[in-house]
Amino acid sequence: MMAMNWKTGGLLLGFVFFLAVLLVKPIGVSTQFVILDGIIGDAVNSELVTKTEEGYTSTNAYLAKSNGKYAKSVMNPLNYSFVFVLAMAVGGFLSVMARGGLPARERSIPDLWRANMGDGVALRYGATFVGGFIVLYGARLAGGCTSGHMMSGMMQTALSGYLFAAGAFAAAIPVSLILFKKEA
Repeated sequence: MMAMNWKTGGLLLGFVFFLAVLLVKPIGVSTQFVILDGIIGDAVNSELVTKTEEGYTSTNAYLAKSNGKYAKSVMNPLNYSFVFVLAMAVGGFLSVMARGGLPARERSIPDLWRANMGDGVALRYGATFVGGFIVLYGARLAGGCTSGHMMSGMMQTALSGYLFAAGAFAAAIPVSLILFKKEA
């Protein structure tokens, strides 16, 4: 398996973030889940987002805020941020394939999970869903996600980015030590 040195990976990640800020804007992705919800909602209810003389608006207050900025993204999803989120998934897939693929044993339950929680697929998927929901809900309450607050925020030397990172690690490290006592 091809593994990248952590220093090389960190430098490459920093370079990508630098290019994103230099060429477009700081990286953040959680808003794109709202945009995806809006796209699905608009497909079901064609009156959710409407075009006006000033731009776009929505019957949903969140999509209508910021002068219809989110409503516009719902109607025109092929923008930098939405394509960036799709590219992250494609990039992850290409990375796994470049390392020789993911062993069948690891596809549904990673070895680390199996060593600590057993072979229960329902527990794994349930915990993944609940954990993802909590993180996404918290990101929307905070007005941004880990990539926006922590990674982009710290890169821009924003105090809020450093505070968020400290809080995230202060919660994640003890939880992972409690949940994953055994190594794979």
